[in-house]
Amino acid sequence: MSVKANTFGVGSATNITTAVGGREDLTDVIYNIAPTETPFMSNIGRTKCSATTHEWQTDSLATAAVNQNLEGEDYDSAGLDASVVTTRLSNYTTISAKTLIISGTHESVLKAGRKSEIAYQVAKKGKELKRDIEFSLCQVQAPFASTGTTTRKTRALESWVSSNVSSGTSYALNGSTYVITDGTQRDLTEAMAKSAIQSAWTSGGDPEMMLCGAVNKQNISSQFSGIATMYREQSGTGPGTIIGAADIYVSDFGNLEIVPNRFQRARDAFVLDPELCSVATLRPMKQVKLAKTGDAEKRMVLCEVGLKVDQEAGLGLVADLSTS
Repeated sequence: MSVKANTFGVGSATNITTAVGGREDLTDVIYNIAPTETPFMSNIGRTKCSATTHEWQTDSLATAAVNQNLEGEDYDSAGLDASVVTTRLSNYTTISAKTLIISGTHESVLKAGRKSEIAYQVAKKGKELKRDIEFSLCQVQAPFASTGTTTRKTRALESWVSSNVSSGTSYALNGSTYVITDGTQRDLTEAMAKSAIQSAWTSGGDPEMMLCGAVNKQNISSQFSGIATMYREQSGTGPGTIIGAADIYVSDFGNLEIVPNRFQRARDAFVLDPELCSVATLRPMKQVKLAKTGDAEKRMVLCEVGLKVDQEAGLGLVADLSTS
């Protein structure tokens, strides 16, 4: 087969004269594969704060014991119970921001997939900011007060959990700096998870969720015997649905939702009572119009939040897990 000379077309092969003026085929939709789920922030509570240092108090009940008294007991002579001082905790808020600058020309021209570049970019920056905050709250991060040249930092989730930890050899959480020394990694087992769940429940928590990385989410689905029955009833004669994931772990202390989280360390699995954690907000997320200094529009998307952990004794951590 051959192409005749002077053939008029869109190609650039031999004997083809390339045409000019063909319409572009650009879909009027912008596709973004980046995930926006923030499972930790989305499941814990919300509270307001009015200062960069947010403080709260914790307390606990005395250990249950035999309590038997004489009829007509004179309590003045028997002595009175001592009151226990509450524990005062605190954390800092941290400022997170994203900025953008769009030329006046680009905002004015006809664009594919969006009418306003400013509106599109502000919405995109807001989603990125939400992901950044989720990432920051789930890491190992010690609290730090700003000195003017360094940023203020909030104490993150993994630097809070110390009471109910299953870890590898040499793992350590420094009680004064809140920095973690990672231990030897090991494969996740159901016994590890059960130990952390039991310990958190015994300490007063009501675990409802386990946050983990992708590899260990699959390990739980394939290896744990306490997962909820993995089938779904199918009516009619159509094709059935194959279930290969464990969404609920049925423990001796209640059901735990198994939730994968892209923004925490993959080597860790958190056992959470969501009622014991909250995001403390000093300044909610908002768009700020920056001063115009030329033929462009500048915007900033900003918020200021910190992590509040009411009682870390009700949380658990299975640390130093294999990630492959």
